[in-house]
Amino acid sequence: MKTYDRLFIGGEWVAPAGTSTIDVINPTTEEVAGRVPEATEADIDLAVARARDAFERGPWPRMSAVERAAIVSKVSDAIKSEMQELAELVTIEMGSPISWGLMAQVLAPTMIFDYYAGLASTYAFDEVRQGLLGEVLVTREPVGVVAAVTPWNVPLFLAAAKLAPALVSGSTVVFKPAPETPLDALRLAELFESAGLPKGVLSVVPAGREVGEHLVRHPGVDKVSFTGSTVAGKKIAAVCGENLKRFSLELGGKSAAILLDDVNVAETLPMLMPNALMNNGEACIAQTRILVPRDRYQEVVDALVEAVSVMKVGDPLDAAVEVGPLVAERQRDRVLGYIKIGQEEGAKVAVGGGRPAATDKGWFVEPTVFVDVDRSMRIAQEEIFGPVLAVIPYNGGDEEAVDIANDSAYGLCGSVWTNDPDRGLKVARGVRTGTYMLNNPTPIDFATPFGGYKESGIGREFGREGLELFLEQKSITLPAGFTPSL
Repeated sequence: MKTYDRLFIGGEWVAPAGTSTIDVINPTTEEVAGRVPEATEADIDLAVARARDAFERGPWPRMSAVERAAIVSKVSDAIKSEMQELAELVTIEMGSPISWGLMAQVLAPTMIFDYYAGLASTYAFDEVRQGLLGEVLVTREPVGVVAAVTPWNVPLFLAAAKLAPALVSGSTVVFKPAPETPLDALRLAELFESAGLPKGVLSVVPAGREVGEHLVRHPGVDKVSFTGSTVAGKKIAAVCGENLKRFSLELGGKSAAILLDDVNVAETLPMLMPNALMNNGEACIAQTRILVPRDRYQEVVDALVEAVSVMKVGDPLDAAVEVGPLVAERQRDRVLGYIKIGQEEGAKVAVGGGRPAATDKGWFVEPTVFVDVDRSMRIAQEEIFGPVLAVIPYNGGDEEAVDIANDSAYGLCGSVWTNDPDRGLKVARGVRTGTYMLNNPTPIDFATPFGGYKESGIGREFGREGLELFLEQKSITLPAGFTPSL
């Protein structure tokens, strides 16, 4: 069992202000796999104070971006050196299949760190611009003290998505990981410490919702970067709005995969399925609505059912397993509740629909495919966050497919599959999401912006846009005849 008895606050391991601890429960065995201190409001106050001092008086914001990037690169290299151990740690925390987790839970974070380390040497933090009345120096400065708050589904990945650009910008960070997944976050703190991160720049404070709200409300925080539910995101937006605090939100999704009437099903499903049920369905970008022309509906349903029925469910540390347990008992019960709702509303379970008979422990739900789904049903509208797919027919017209895809409060991701890329691109342009796949299984490219329309969030992570979330722009008008050296 992995245990910590101290919190990482301002670059030092300090005794927590309180006595409460967080038990990390392995969702496969339902046994305690780790224990960490639970941060209190007093711990948050200390972390913010140290972050503020490091920002106002420390070396970090005054170092060059390239110098900061060198530390970020060291952390990336350290993660690469223990990929298997970190992937297993995340799997033990939240149940992600190791076969998926090695790439998505661990390798992908190193790609994010590496991208921003590289961007530091090319990004124009300063530029002299010809204004209407003379030359102006436009400079981009770190936003200040950042509160980074993340969920449990891809914990190391989301930590990298926030820490890499925030730190390269010169900001300081108080990072609150989800209470379900604090072990990988504290291991990451150890890696930053070993990489030589200056004191005060980073704190890692595992805690629950109330302490997280204290962090968000804290007057010493300049910017909040949050990933999580839309309900929580709306509350954070309201709190930040009251104080004119900068914020960015990456929230929920109910993404639709559109199969056009010319699609090659045999070629498409192997590319679609990993995104449809990725991470046990606990992914905001999962393609959980499958839109199919009515005259090809049964063909696609039969192929989907065949693909899902042979997926191996079980111990996520087994490299052959494709679907592991959900993160917690409450999450399993939530997903089973949605399966019941779908049946009550008239949809039919074509495969799955319950708990696997072969598992006597663990918070498992069978991968499930619903058919005869109407676009208005709750299982077609609400984010389930589990291994549940809804196959929705449309009458064959591309415009109707786009209309159904857009009939959602969310707008995070989606895909279209067709033998005609020009036709597919027209569909892609019509669907109101921030990320889209055209005959391509890659939902996110870390060099390009990622984020959502509508209730899927505000702001864009990744790419240079992700760095700019943590920068303030300043214009300095210059005297005639003077050009500063940059």
